[in-house]
Amino acid sequence: MIFTEREIEYLRGQRIGRLATLQPNGTLQVSPVGFRYNPGLQAIDIAGRAMAASRKFRNVLANGRVAFVVDDVPSVDPWLVRCLEIRGYGEALAEPADSAAPLPGPIIRLHPRRVISFGVDPGNPASGARDVPSH
Repeated sequence: MIFTEREIEYLRGQRIGRLATLQPNGTLQVSPVGFRYNPGLQAIDIAGRAMAASRKFRNVLANGRVAFVVDDVPSVDPWLVRCLEIRGYGEALAEPADSAAPLPGPIIRLHPRRVISFGVDPGNPASGARDVPSH
C-alpha cells in the first residue's frame, strides 16, 4: 500500500493541492489544482477547467516528472502542520475511463514514487519519508 489509512483519510478531506511540473525551458511551474485520491489505482487524479489546453498538461506530456503537495495548518496554538509531498510521474490523459477527479474530462494522473509525510499519521512507522516500489 502506498499511503497509510490516515494519509488516505487526509487526502480525501482536502480539495486543493499544488502541482509542480517541468517547463520546456527547464524552470518549474507550480499550480494550485483540484484533485481526488483514486483508490483503485493508488494514484492522484488532478483536474481543472480547460485542462488539456493548460501549460501543466503540456508539461506532463513532454516530461512526466511531477511533485505534488497537500498541506494545511490545523492549529496555530500549538503550532501544527500536516503535509504530504508526493513525487512521481504524471500521465496526461485526454479521456480517462477510470477517473476519480473532481471534474469530468482530461486529467493528470500522478503515480507516486516517493512520499514524504509529516503531521498526518504521527507515530506510525509506515509513514514518514519512503520510496514507493514500482509495479
